[in-house]
Amino acid sequence: MPRNVFEDLGFSPEEAANLKIKTDLHTKIVRRAGHYTQRELQKILSTSQPRISDLLHGKMSKFSLEMLLIYAQKLGFNAEIKTTEARKQARSRGAAAGVSHFVL
Repeated sequence: MPRNVFEDLGFSPEEAANLKIKTDLHTKIVRRAGHYTQRELQKILSTSQPRISDLLHGKMSKFSLEMLLIYAQKLGFNAEIKTTEARKQARSRGAAAGVSHFVL
């Protein structure tokens, strides 16, 4: 199984899996958000301009996975998270050795 870049940076497998999902989701949101002005995004996402700025400037630590999912839905995505069973050799690395996919 290919390693997660966040594992290569020293994060635990569990943290790396979470960061990978958040990063993938954030990237898709920002791409879609590029079609709107910040004022339009304020209305669509029902949030403040500083919050929009944080989102667009990649301040992901300010957003939970749940909030990113809400934003994705408000921007017209159908979101789901799929997981698969870890392969036997990967199980020794912990629960996050399974594969999680974020599907939009």
